[in-house]
Amino acid sequence: MTLLDRFINYVKIDTKSNEDSESTPSSKNQFDLLNLLKKELTEMGVSNELDEYGRLYAYIPGNEKYDAIGVCAHVDTASECSGKDVKPQVIKNYDLSDIKLGNSGLILSPKEYKKLNELKGKTIITTDGSTLLGGDDKAGVAIIMDAIVALVKSSKDSHRPVSILFTPDEEIGRGAEHFNKDKFKAKFAYTIDGDDPKYISIENFNAKSLSVEVVGKSIHPGDAKDVMINAILVLNHFVSLLPKDMVPSKTSGREGFNHIVYINGEVEKANAQYILRNHDKDILEKQVRDFEKAKELTLKEYPGAIINLKVKDQYRNMIEIIKDNPECKKHIEKVYNKLGLYFEYDPIRGGTDGATFSFKGVPCPNLGTGSYNHHGRYEYAVLEEMELLVKIVKTIFEI
Repeated sequence: MTLLDRFINYVKIDTKSNEDSESTPSSKNQFDLLNLLKKELTEMGVSNELDEYGRLYAYIPGNEKYDAIGVCAHVDTASECSGKDVKPQVIKNYDLSDIKLGNSGLILSPKEYKKLNELKGKTIITTDGSTLLGGDDKAGVAIIMDAIVALVKSSKDSHRPVSILFTPDEEIGRGAEHFNKDKFKAKFAYTIDGDDPKYISIENFNAKSLSVEVVGKSIHPGDAKDVMINAILVLNHFVSLLPKDMVPSKTSGREGFNHIVYINGEVEKANAQYILRNHDKDILEKQVRDFEKAKELTLKEYPGAIINLKVKDQYRNMIEIIKDNPECKKHIEKVYNKLGLYFEYDPIRGGTDGATFSFKGVPCPNLGTGSYNHHGRYEYAVLEEMELLVKIVKTIFEI
C-alpha cells in the first residue's frame, strides 16, 4: 500500500469527535479507524493494545542499549466542519493554478494561500469543498504507519525501541485523558500533528475553555416595560465589553486570543462558549479577569439578570517541561542535521496531545505533517512533504 493510498483510506472514515458527549471516546466511529489501525499493525507483526478508552498503543523492539522513543498522532477530526463522506481530489504535477474544489464553487487559490506558490510539480490532495479533508491528523497517522512498514523490516539492532500511540478526542482537548505512561514506554516522543515539515514546535498555547450562561426573564412583549430581561440582549452587551482585538483574526505569533466558538439564545436564556489561548499563562489569567469584569459591568446595566461563568483548564505550554528536559530537542535537531534539512522553531498557535504528555512525564515536541488549512473545506495535503516526514520519523529511531 502506498502512502497516498493509506492516507485516502483513512480520511474516508468519519471520525469527528463530539464535545457534547461524556463518553470516551466521545464518538464511537473513532473506533472504526482505531480498529483498522490495530488490524494493520497486527498484520505487520507489531505488538499492540487498543484499550477501552480508544488509546491504541504499539511497540516495536529495538536495540535495548537505547531508551524507547515514541511517536503519536490523533485519529479524530475537528467539529467545525463535516468529516463524513470525504471525497479527496488528487492533483498531480500541480501547475500553480487555482484549484476548483469539486462542484462546490469554492476555489483553493495560491493568491490567497501563499504556501501553494511553493508547490509547483508536487502532488496535492484537496477536499471537494463539501467537507474537511482530515489531514489533521490523519496525515500524521498515515506517516507513522508508513514509517512502521520500513521499521519492522529492518534489523532490531539497527534502531531504537519504537513506541507508538494513536489517540481519540484531541480536537476537543481530551486526547491525553487516560494516558498510560507505562504502556507507552517512551522516554520522550514526538507528535506528528503540525503542518510545514520545516517547523519544530516546543511551545504551545496555555488553554482554557469558558462558558457564559445568561438567565433573563420572559414576559409578553406587550407587558414587558421594566419587567422583561432579554437574555439575548444581555449576552450581546457582555460580548461587546470584551477586548475587540483579542480575537484569532487579529492576532499572530505569541499573541493570545478569546475565540467565541458557539452562541445560542432565547429571551429567557442565552449561552456562549469560548476558548481562551495564550503562550503566557499570566496573561491568560488576565483574559479570564476580562470576562469577570464584563460580567460585573453587564449586571450593573441589567441588574435583574443572572450570569454564570464556568472556566475549565485544558492544557499548558510544554516549554515548561522541555526547557528542563532538552534531550528531545537535541535529538530532533540531530535528525534534521543528519538529513541535511533546514528547520525553525515555531510556537504552536494551538495545542497537541504532546503538551499534556509532557506534563505526564513524556516530553513531546511537535513535528509537521505536510497538511495545511486545517479544520475547514480549504484543507489540503502535499504528498511529497508527507513522504519527507516518513523519512524523518524513520530517522528518529536510527542508531
